[in-house]
Amino acid sequence: MLHATATSSPSRSDHLRLLAWTVTAFFGLVAWDAWGQDRALAHVFGSATGFPLRDHWFFVQVMHEGPRRLAWLIVLALVVFIWRPVGFLRHAHQSERVQLALTTLLSLAVVTGLKYASTTSCPWDLAEFGGVARYASHWALGTLDGGGGKCFPAGHASAGFAFVGGYFALRHHQPRAARIWLACALIAGLTLGGAQQVRGAHFLSHTLWTGWLCWTTGWICDMVARTLQRHKPQHQTADGTRAPVDAVT
Repeated sequence: MLHATATSSPSRSDHLRLLAWTVTAFFGLVAWDAWGQDRALAHVFGSATGFPLRDHWFFVQVMHEGPRRLAWLIVLALVVFIWRPVGFLRHAHQSERVQLALTTLLSLAVVTGLKYASTTSCPWDLAEFGGVARYASHWALGTLDGGGGKCFPAGHASAGFAFVGGYFALRHHQPRAARIWLACALIAGLTLGGAQQVRGAHFLSHTLWTGWLCWTTGWICDMVARTLQRHKPQHQTADGTRAPVDAVT
């Protein structure tokens, strides 16, 4: 079982470590964008006549529609688990269960908001893949490429990456559960994003930036939650230590 462990406040070194990971990932993604290999990778799966697996039943039904519905069911379950936790979530404080559900919803909102504001078109819309749009980097903000836009970041990959924030919610009391949760979310996001790349719906950078956005959203939510926790009324426990109200209920 994944039991809770003693809690401790995040140290300065912990914050610096997370900052280093986040900044390193950011510049790694910027370097990938600057290298300009998105289109070369897309040509592995598509050509001037389009993407042959775009409408394949496996990628449409199994890898797209199914996971999208499942992700929303999991989100709904996380909301219910705030009051009726099951499994290892019974060992999490209620505030952490709230954080888990909220950070997932916020990650989905961030990705969806940016996606619908984006003028970047999908690979299958580009002229070099049988469409009508010209290629324009997602860094060319506001640039109209002649296509439908609304393709950056990768919305479908967020069905997996949105749960990355659960790592931050769980890591303070259940580090092992947090690591397993993180691994599952990353694998899900990369798998779903990869399936969309095969179909021509996204470039690799779209998927990777979605992961970074969800990670950063989760980290910011955690910093806000820790700040609020420090200002929360506390009770004195039997051993003389002090704990947040929801930690002793």
